Amino acid sequence: MAPNFKKIKAFGGRQSGTAPPSYIDTTLEEPSDQDLEAGSFLTESQRNNTVDTNNSGDNPYLDEYRALIRYVDTYRDPHAEVGEEDFSHQDQKRPWWAFWRGGKSGYARASLSDFETPSDWLNTDIREGLSSMEVERRRKFSGWNELSTEKENMLLKFIGFFRGPVLYVMEVAVIIALGMQDWLDAGIIIGILMLNAVVGWYQEKQAADVVASLKGDIAMKARVVRDGKETEIKARELVPGDIIIIEEGHVVAGDARLICEYDNPEGQAQYQAELTAQDVTSPRGEKFEETDDEGTPHIGHAIVAIDQSAITGESLAVDKYMTDTVYYTTGCKRGKAYGVVTAGAQASFVGKTASLVQGAKDSGHFKAIMDSIGTTLLVLVVFWILTAWIGGFYRNLHIVQESSNNLLTYALILLIIGVPVGLPVVTTTTLAVGAAYLAKEKAIVQKLTAIESLAGVDILCSDKTGTLTANQLSVREPFVMEGVDINWMMAVAALASSHNIKALDPIDKITILTLKRYPKAKEMISEGWKTEKFTPFDPVSKRITAVCTHNGVRYTCAKGAPKAVLALTNCSEEQAALFKEKATEFARRGFRSLAVAVQEEDGPWEMLGMISLFDPPRADTAQTIAEAQALGLSVKMLTGDAIAIAKETCRMLALGTKVYNSDKLLHSDMAGTAIHDLCERADGFAEVFPEHKYQVVEMLQQRGHLTAMTGDGVNDAPSLKKSDCGIAVEGATEAAQAAADIVFLAPGLSTIVSAIKISRQIFQRMKAYIQYRIALCLHLEIYLVTSMIIINETIRADLIVFLALFADLATIAVAYDTAHYEKRPVEWQLPKIWIISVVLGALLALGTWILRGTLWLPDGGVIQEYGSVQEIIFLQVSLTENWLIFVTRGFETTPSWQLVSAIFGVDILASVFAGFGWFSDGLGEPSSPASLSSKLSQNGATDILTIVVVWVYSIACVIVIAIIYQVMARMRSLNDLGRKKRSAQDTMMENILTHLSKVALEHERDEKGGDRFYIAQKQVVEEEE
Repeated sequence: MAPNFKKIKAFGGRQSGTAPPSYIDTTLEEPSDQDLEAGSFLTESQRNNTVDTNNSGDNPYLDEYRALIRYVDTYRDPHAEVGEEDFSHQDQKRPWWAFWRGGKSGYARASLSDFETPSDWLNTDIREGLSSMEVERRRKFSGWNELSTEKENMLLKFIGFFRGPVLYVMEVAVIIALGMQDWLDAGIIIGILMLNAVVGWYQEKQAADVVASLKGDIAMKARVVRDGKETEIKARELVPGDIIIIEEGHVVAGDARLICEYDNPEGQAQYQAELTAQDVTSPRGEKFEETDDEGTPHIGHAIVAIDQSAITGESLAVDKYMTDTVYYTTGCKRGKAYGVVTAGAQASFVGKTASLVQGAKDSGHFKAIMDSIGTTLLVLVVFWILTAWIGGFYRNLHIVQESSNNLLTYALILLIIGVPVGLPVVTTTTLAVGAAYLAKEKAIVQKLTAIESLAGVDILCSDKTGTLTANQLSVREPFVMEGVDINWMMAVAALASSHNIKALDPIDKITILTLKRYPKAKEMISEGWKTEKFTPFDPVSKRITAVCTHNGVRYTCAKGAPKAVLALTNCSEEQAALFKEKATEFARRGFRSLAVAVQEEDGPWEMLGMISLFDPPRADTAQTIAEAQALGLSVKMLTGDAIAIAKETCRMLALGTKVYNSDKLLHSDMAGTAIHDLCERADGFAEVFPEHKYQVVEMLQQRGHLTAMTGDGVNDAPSLKKSDCGIAVEGATEAAQAAADIVFLAPGLSTIVSAIKISRQIFQRMKAYIQYRIALCLHLEIYLVTSMIIINETIRADLIVFLALFADLATIAVAYDTAHYEKRPVEWQLPKIWIISVVLGALLALGTWILRGTLWLPDGGVIQEYGSVQEIIFLQVSLTENWLIFVTRGFETTPSWQLVSAIFGVDILASVFAGFGWFSDGLGEPSSPASLSSKLSQNGATDILTIVVVWVYSIACVIVIAIIYQVMARMRSLNDLGRKKRSAQDTMMENILTHLSKVALEHERDEKGGDRFYIAQKQVVEEEE
């Protein structure tokens, strides 16, 4: 009968004093590892087949079995495991023309999320770690340890500025101009396209560099063993096989397999034996299914406790043992251990999940608005071209003819002026430059569309600690039970605290530091105490417990929520009543209470007393809240503190005292509509958990509100992602930062309110430019099409392309304008934008027609000495269009010098064109009826007095337009046109959804083993008082 190997304690290692059999050559192990680490399978195979000439003949089977063992050790299943040689050959060949693709020449690099770590990479010694050379070698295969996509290809980004419906129309115009052999127009249009692309690309790159430099300041760090010593590096520099140190308060920087406790580096041998026992051959640590019911037992006690709430939703930390896998972005709550990195960020569990949604880029509401405007303008262009062609048919115009008055030229002109080529670039650039402005305010924008969302936010759900308050806890007067020494109580409180001074919780930190005020308590804990077991705070037990020994006596110390600690003790009714009364008093005063109790050996628990903590509001919070309310922003406080503390904090901040317990959101018997009303009208919620935050956001969004949510923890990630604008506050974990749209590096609510103001200014710049650009398109479309049909005249195509160029040159500076911000949440209000733009365009066209009408007068009208119809119309159109941006931007603030300089420079250039008669073609082709004034110049030049008159006339036109614009802007009916209802109520749907949220699916098996499912009401466990 074969030996029962399953009963052998494989992880126990070889018994001490037992040497390996004499015929096993242990010197082969080191070279074997070297070859495997180098990844040379061919070298290993050749060595396997080499006969050992040193065999003395005592063991005839030595070479055979040595080769067999080597074969077993070095064999890699091609279907199960990917070695580095195989991975390097996975790269697919790329076409020769696809020079922009990553990877080596001739190859297209495989996705990093598909990279599987070779098993031999995980055999790193925890004392030595990896060498610097080995790290660089491995990084060639695994890439950088970060979730962000690889560096953006600058060439592809530049080419992207030539894509889009609006730009395609301009490219069609280039083809038409080339087909007509109009080289000048084709060249200028190409120049306009290049100008927009270069400026947009450069400004976006510059803004991205500012944001990237700030992101480097918040990069996650990792502690590793390299070249035989511990060092701290940026987490992105990790590679598979690195030895990392996982400790309390730190975020796990990559998927890793636990090796042993930090204080027991000799445990690596036991770890290797455990791997062998479990038959773990995969770098991800999957364990093969066991034949028995018990499975593979864990070794000893848990090494660390890991918070996996962001992945699994578990509120309690999960104990992890030797060989267990800890996942990227999870947080260590307890313990300190060595681990070996099994997968980088992109190949990690979290990274693979993220890659599933990476392809679905969030174009956002902003892109939808731009597409809507661009599509409408394209439809209008087609309409105006069709109208011009119908008028041309009646005038017997040909599609192509020597005269400039032909149908193809009409189409070319209308394509150039009807499609704002600068619209996508200027709006995107405005957002990018705005992101740089926000970066200066210590706000990192993760995606540009978040600026638009932040500008429209009308409800801000804010954390209390660190945002509304200063996050500077202080201990006020403690409450001590009768007969208890206050020093003993403070000593027990310190014992029931984390002692990891590198990553102390704020409450534990202030508890320990308070010992300065109690010297006797400090003496007590310095007298030979030893912590046997420490259980950190969790939201279920709501307390911290520590088992400590002193002079052979075991003490169990507890510190936590008053109700939770009181439940442990057997206080008399009078003592319990006094204790509850004091806790209520502390809460009314805004203090946070921590009860302290102790148990000696197995005796009864003794209540020692209560510590009161106070986190004062920030000095500027009350003023900032008032400012936020003046901006139409409702601030709701969400806190984990008790309801009495939350109400007192709200009272101190003048925030309102309609604060409710968060259980009313999930476990209330109220109807759905009533819960939504409660959520909408509340000033805050107390005793909040992550699921409550998510529920608040969801309910407010269902009512039509745009909601911003602040958060800092790993388990805040779902609510940050759900909100319209997720805000990671200062000190947030990397998981929270990854889920947020904007990351703040400065504390306090004032930074958030400042960011909202800036985002509204950015929105105002974009809105002003869009109104301006639509009006410009309609101006020339209305004037030119009517002049084509009525008098068979148009502005020359050469001058038209310069008008388009001047418009773009002048308004690129809009991104730097000193815009104002609205006093209410902003919206696009497209109906209002179109109505105002149509009126402005019609007024501009009317002004141009009036000027054109004077040129039929016998004395030349506005012409003082000599002038050209083409150049005068060109100058008037250029001046009024450029100055229109001053109208649409509003008069609340002074224009920036960049905007004024750009427009003034273009105006001077347009005047020079008119003065010298450039591209006017002299008298040109006469209109019908023709202008017969003797003052018309033969060479198209215009005198300086006429130019001055045109300037004065243009200023008068713009003043009239500005007055009409102000009247329209103040009209109440127009002012609210297109605004969505922010408090929309759907009673039936809200009630249905609320009832569904209280339903659960129950499963059971009958006697015959069949499955049965029932729909039942969720059971709510009531908290014991």
